[in-house]
Amino acid sequence: MSDERMLEGAVKTAEGVELNGMVMAPVVEQCDGCDRVRSFEGEKFCSSYPFPAKKWAQGNCNFATHVARVTASGKKVNPLKASKRAARG
Repeated sequence: MSDERMLEGAVKTAEGVELNGMVMAPVVEQCDGCDRVRSFEGEKFCSSYPFPAKKWAQGNCNFATHVARVTASGKKVNPLKASKRAARG
């Protein structure tokens, strides 16, 4: 297997690439750099969502691993509490 991560169980059909009964759309330009992007027969697809363009339509995709999250409040965060929250998951 090469360095590219593959979509296991995906099948090429007349509608497109199908995985677990869902027809998947290729990723969009904004998905470049995301850890969830997988390859199948030379095309790239999202492993978390079948229609990536819809996730980017209203702003940032909530599944994107390459986009930094910005707090809307702008308040100062207590680093001790923040580390405890991060440890919880």
